Amino acid sequence: QVQLVESGGGLVQAGASLRLSCAASGRTVSALIMGWFRQAPGKEREFVADISRTGYTTHYTDSVKGRFTISKDSGSDSANSTVYLQMNNLKPEDTAVYYCAGRLGFGTSRSEKEYLYWGQGTQVTVSS
Repeated sequence: QVQLVESGGGLVQAGASLRLSCAASGRTVSALIMGWFRQAPGKEREFVADISRTGYTTHYTDSVKGRFTISKDSGSDSANSTVYLQMNNLKPEDTAVYYCAGRLGFGTSRSEKEYLYWGQGTQVTVSS
């Protein structure tokens, strides 16, 4: 089984930065494509970014391109890794609960239905 635990959320002012972390553990962690999603109040959950198994390929939704960076640290243990979301120049519209997710398969997918594993979410609030 895979466990995902997010951390790093908080309350910041517009223009500030935050780094979210997702600690992933489990036998199949090294086989997962990892992604970040977010859900704002009253809205559906949306794709933010994903990163390939190797960490060499990333994709972003247009609204965060140039401001957010997804990365991963696989370390020396194939059953554990950490995925990061560095968020710079935050805007009030970035306010949401941010979720880490993992899936098997290939390529990129912005559909939450394809992600098997989910964290509990971490709140990010950006004040104007």
